[in-house]
Amino acid sequence: MAQRAEEYGEVPVGAVLVKNERCISEGWNAPIQRHDPTAHAEIIAIRQAGMVLENYRLIDSTLYVTLEPCVMCMGAISNARIKRLVFGAFDPKRGAVCNALSLSDASFLNHSVDWNGGVLEDECSALIVDFFRAKRDKQKL
Repeated sequence: MAQRAEEYGEVPVGAVLVKNERCISEGWNAPIQRHDPTAHAEIIAIRQAGMVLENYRLIDSTLYVTLEPCVMCMGAISNARIKRLVFGAFDPKRGAVCNALSLSDASFLNHSVDWNGGVLEDECSALIVDFFRAKRDKQKL
């Protein structure tokens, strides 16, 4: 999914949502393509899962994503009642799970999310680092 985002010139972040050991939905970053600042991989996967399950509550599901989610995505993850979040690369500047903010268990949210970060971290980080390096190299030309 992350590579698909990159094919469209988007930051290479992908997400899949799994419930009962079955992939329910998938998404990749598409804010440029969709002209929509909310079109993050997580949001797309969550919206699609809601349609598939015909429910806005995604209870007992797991969301796998390339990069530590931002504030907007953590809000959606909490509101959807996603049980578990697994992500690859940590985002020290904007990550809202355990870095810039720690929203996974914030007392003011009505749901806490179990999470595991750093899964395939090197591979996920490399996708993002390489993407921005190539973008900077193009700008120098």
